[in-house]
Amino acid sequence: MYKVISATPSPYARKVRIALAEKSVPFELITEVPWDATTVTPHHNPLEKLPILLRDDGDPVYESYLIMEYIERMHPDPALVPSDTAGWLLAKRLEVLCDGVCDAFVLSFFERHRDAALQSEPWLARQRRKIDGGLTEMARLLGDKEYFIGNGFTLADLAAATVVSYLSVRWPDIDWRAAYPTLLAHADRMEERPSFQSSRPVPQTI
Repeated sequence: MYKVISATPSPYARKVRIALAEKSVPFELITEVPWDATTVTPHHNPLEKLPILLRDDGDPVYESYLIMEYIERMHPDPALVPSDTAGWLLAKRLEVLCDGVCDAFVLSFFERHRDAALQSEPWLARQRRKIDGGLTEMARLLGDKEYFIGNGFTLADLAAATVVSYLSVRWPDIDWRAAYPTLLAHADRMEERPSFQSSRPVPQTI
């Protein structure tokens, strides 16, 4: 059985948990705070980042993008990535876009927790532009459709819904709901899925 080392609010880890649940692949969840002195993260990932997928018969798999690729190759049914080139490219484009929004938010999150006199407003403004630009592009790609690609759930829907849920937990003062009503409606639909309900993010003390 797999083990997934995760932080409770992490959208990167949540993607992995949802993918495994959607494919009915059992796993043991191990919750970590990777900044704590007691963390085991460095033993499995030299980059000291979560999530990490532990296998019984091989080296750990780390970084959510690679873990998602591994899961799709090892457990192809049901497929989360379309087999046609256009669909594959769009799904991966959404994943890259959503990871970029998360990266910008994480950079902002830690910058805002520095001493106020040391914070860089130009740096924060640049990260905010990335977040706003990413959300705008996500909304454009979704349009008025129920799903990002075709008529069913894919990696694109998984990535988009996890990133906006993360913003709600870690940065509730960003009023993305009013600005992007189609993303809100899409996220609400995704949150009804059992895989999302079982992995809802909660804040973690750092």
